[in-house]
Amino acid sequence: MPDPSIEIEVGGRKVSITNPDKVFFPQTGYTKMDLVQYYLSVAEGALRGVMRRPMVLKRFVNGADKEPFFQKRAPTNLPAGIETAHITFPSGRTADLVVCDDVADLAWVINLGCIDLNPWAVRADDVDHPDELRIDLDPTPEANFAMVRDLALVCREVLTDLGYEGFPKTSGSRGIHINVRIESKWGFTEVRRCALALGREVERRAPAIATTKWWKEERHGVFFDYNQNARDRTVASAYSVRPTPDARVSCPLDWDEVGRVELADFTIRTVPQRYAERGDPGAGIDDRAYSLEPLLELSKKQAAEGQGDAPYPPHFPKAEGEPPRVQPSKRRKT
Repeated sequence: MPDPSIEIEVGGRKVSITNPDKVFFPQTGYTKMDLVQYYLSVAEGALRGVMRRPMVLKRFVNGADKEPFFQKRAPTNLPAGIETAHITFPSGRTADLVVCDDVADLAWVINLGCIDLNPWAVRADDVDHPDELRIDLDPTPEANFAMVRDLALVCREVLTDLGYEGFPKTSGSRGIHINVRIESKWGFTEVRRCALALGREVERRAPAIATTKWWKEERHGVFFDYNQNARDRTVASAYSVRPTPDARVSCPLDWDEVGRVELADFTIRTVPQRYAERGDPGAGIDDRAYSLEPLLELSKKQAAEGQGDAPYPPHFPKAEGEPPRVQPSKRRKT
């Protein structure tokens, strides 16, 4: 018996949705078609987060409660209208990644089983120079979400003092993301170093709740994950549904919401109505791209004070000036 499917017309193109009634969220009963319809209801906002960006396909082909597989290379026999971008991984290997630039592309990606969207911080026409600096606030096990909210407001204070405007959103998981649009003049190394400098200034202002320590044994409070700005790292984009039992959404926020927001407020059920009633709080992110110069100056100042580079993720080649990539407890023993 052939797999059931339906064909929908999106943006003047036809997209086939296979197994539309397949349950993707067992605890709530949401199906693949529910997921497609959700993304269509917030399409402009969701596209803003992924537009013209190479994307890693995180495919939950058996639903949100099962392990996904990550498909970096674009599938063979792409439908007409789906474009790709040629990127280079930290290892030096290359691949062509899927790029979304319209609503039909978005529907096609969701049909592959992508619950959340995971784009690079670059555009397809310049894959070596990020145009987005990403702040990822991730609570350690002993932290609570109130601490994350408080730290997000400290991040805003630092950004404002440096002349930047950041756009916050819930991660949809446990934390908060803040994105800053930047000029695409600097490479991944410089952008990551700027994120580290920003994190260290946040840590200086809020030492009781903030940490930039890479090694988990040294962390406390909320981790400012500067390495999300390294090459090949991706973060769930705006309006991404996350694989949680209640289908939570990474939802853009106004700053006056941040201090009282709760993660459970935003789900596949509640966000479409919110979006229809108030629009997208992240709509202005592309209005201005900022220079990294203020953060580069801060990084130089910190280096002069003895704060050099910090560890990269384990699969990255060793970087010049990087400290030993060994857990401190093991380093002491040796």
